[in-house]
Amino acid sequence: MREEGRATGKGRARASARRPLSRELVIRTAMAVADAKGTAALTMRAIAEPLGVEPMSLYHHVAGREDILDGMVDAVFAEIALPPGGTGWRSAMRLRAESAREVLRRHPWAVALMDSRARPGPATLRHHDAVLGALRAGGFSVPMAAHAFSLLDSYLYGFVIQELSLPFRGAAELEEVAGAILRDMPADAFPHLTELATEHVLKPGYDYADEFAFGLGLILDALHPDEDPGAGRRPAR
Repeated sequence: MREEGRATGKGRARASARRPLSRELVIRTAMAVADAKGTAALTMRAIAEPLGVEPMSLYHHVAGREDILDGMVDAVFAEIALPPGGTGWRSAMRLRAESAREVLRRHPWAVALMDSRARPGPATLRHHDAVLGALRAGGFSVPMAAHAFSLLDSYLYGFVIQELSLPFRGAAELEEVAGAILRDMPADAFPHLTELATEHVLKPGYDYADEFAFGLGLILDALHPDEDPGAGRRPAR
């Protein structure tokens, strides 16, 4: 037992020597743990183990679990593409929403935390400022920019939550799930559901992801600038 403990300690020492601890490494490791197991499994021990260190070592770089969550959310925002400069507001909002959906699918735990932090980090602030800046440069007043931002995020987060909850991944699993539901339903009892499945969902080429683009398009078509973007306002950074 003593030899085993020594071996474990040596292994941790070697791992620590190979990868010096830093705040960024702790945050990235925490994200990997959450990606695999969810935030409920996010303990200091669970983060320390793959790093090959003792849990107490983490406190040299982070203040605790809440500080780690702050860092994780900021890292997620850093992965979302910022609206490119010089792009029209509609294209900027579309590109940003598509990027955010991809990132949130990669980190399923993140959507529940995105707006929960009382101490937003620099990437979070930069992201929000860039989105608002693209809307302001496109002619949205301050109140309308706030309305548009809230509406887009409500749709984005809601769609991702629904998408992550679906009992299938990909066309093959969808066909299996939908086929089983059809087989188990009483004949002619639910004609509209049967019609939806057979005439739409189970048709070749159907992809649930297309629903995101359809809804996003409706929202963008419904939004309209309410100011003259050339009326002397400073250009967005």
